[in-house]
Amino acid sequence: MWWPPLLAACLAWAGEAGAGQPEPLCSSRGLCRAPARPNASVPQPGQCPPQRREADMCAWPLSSDSLRDPFPIDVIQENFVRNVRNCIFSVVYPIPFKSRVRLVAVSKEVLENILDLDVSVTGTSDFLQFVSGRKMIFGSVPLAHRYGGHQFGSWAGQLGDGRAHLIGVYTSRNGERWELQLKGSGKTPYSRDGDGRAVLRSSVREFLCSEAMHYLGIPTSRAASLVVSDDDVWRDQFYNGNIKRERGAIVLRLAKSWFRIGSLEILAHSGELDLQRKLLDFIIQEHFPSIALNDSNKYLEFFSRVVSETANLIALWMSVGFAHGVCNTDNFSLLSITIDYGPFGFMESYDPNFIPNTSDDEGRYKIGNQANAGLFNLNKLLQALKPLLDPRQKQLASQILEGYREIYYIRFTELFKTKLGLLGENEDDSSLIAFLLKLMEDTKADFTMTFRQLSEITEDQLKRLHIPEEFWALQDLGKHELFSEWVTMYLLRLNHNKGDCDSKRRKRMTTVNPRYILRNWMAESAVQKANLNDFSEVHLLQQILQHPFQRQQAAEKEGYSLRPPAWAKDLKVSCLS
Repeated sequence: MWWPPLLAACLAWAGEAGAGQPEPLCSSRGLCRAPARPNASVPQPGQCPPQRREADMCAWPLSSDSLRDPFPIDVIQENFVRNVRNCIFSVVYPIPFKSRVRLVAVSKEVLENILDLDVSVTGTSDFLQFVSGRKMIFGSVPLAHRYGGHQFGSWAGQLGDGRAHLIGVYTSRNGERWELQLKGSGKTPYSRDGDGRAVLRSSVREFLCSEAMHYLGIPTSRAASLVVSDDDVWRDQFYNGNIKRERGAIVLRLAKSWFRIGSLEILAHSGELDLQRKLLDFIIQEHFPSIALNDSNKYLEFFSRVVSETANLIALWMSVGFAHGVCNTDNFSLLSITIDYGPFGFMESYDPNFIPNTSDDEGRYKIGNQANAGLFNLNKLLQALKPLLDPRQKQLASQILEGYREIYYIRFTELFKTKLGLLGENEDDSSLIAFLLKLMEDTKADFTMTFRQLSEITEDQLKRLHIPEEFWALQDLGKHELFSEWVTMYLLRLNHNKGDCDSKRRKRMTTVNPRYILRNWMAESAVQKANLNDFSEVHLLQQILQHPFQRQQAAEKEGYSLRPPAWAKDLKVSCLS
């Protein structure tokens, strides 16, 4: 097949499974690179002179050398499912879709402010071929990461990137390092019994939620693009024997790192301690620069940071009512960012037993147990690190882990005090928060809108217990016999805010209590339309969720701040995507 010269010059075919490495072609446009050849060193991203945002892919520096060079690579080049040892990555190329591919959504902010690409590049064939896995940027070699994990409490052995390809590392103009990954791009040695694909419904949800979480202020991976194909992908979505045909899709997602607790677990379980040290040193050097590599306690300090930041992340999840759904060790980032969006959900009616994942029969990962799941995962991280620690360090690490609950509790309290507009310290603040959450649980009040409407209602209205009709979540809460008692306590506490006034309180609270979140019914509505090739609601939600704290006319028109529709009560999300 013939390709335009520009495309042929800067992109190389991604091979079919087992086809081997394509021969990258040299660019005729003067890239800051040498032609690829065996064992050749390629200049690192960021060595090109600063330029404006690139409007074509040929002038865009992307390389996988910073991940390939430090570690041994899987010696087997063929792409078939197998047990892999003595490496961190396998070289494996995406498997292109066989049918027509369509670009249906992009994040302009990710493209322009992280990847330094002009959004106009999305209209080119180069971009479509790249984000669909059909072509690779010259000089970058795609990788699949080997990791293991504890899934639902049990060691699952080797897992790995079963449907994802890490297609390069980009260092932005401001020096930030980002790892680019295609999700849904075909089989790898870690696919087990899977087909290496992701379906449109789960890809829409991941694209929207990873961006929504960013704008909510939650550490997260990002999403740059979403493509859909006409390839058939068969799924038994709810494990009930009802296999349906769906369409395959690919999300181009980014993270500072995709290393996770399971990345270290697999090496510890396999006894590959030298490689584990090498990986740990790499992670510390790249992502924890304040930890000195010559510090004898560097692994202890690393563990302490991960414990603290994991507690912070889960407290942030709780502050917006987010339930991850699959809090396995292979889904917990070592950088404490939200990754691997599967059967997630935002809690609507406040319920500590809210379970977003229908596959979670025992409720292990219900929203009220996420902090405990984090503790379990951190304990598994400690077990993986112990072979590298001396007896004194092991004891200190155990003490660090024991402090996790307090770190979480303090951060949770801080966040909910902010949500309630409380300033300063008061020994009764925790009781005030717990009292409110109990009222919300008893009345099934909407989590998001209760806090939002507390941000919008005046103190005078609360004092008179006059709840306007538009404040429907507070009206639900007001049905509780103890509501007036809580309001009295709350208003008394607000009076202790030094230098504060009601307008300042409301303004402050509306900046931390979102009016719009990605509710399941909203995502489902967008997915149903997308299945009919109508991506208008995907685009609308993407736009709305970029400004979750601001009242927006388009969002109000769609009812995004109203009670969820009746049909949404039966919505279910499973692991199978």
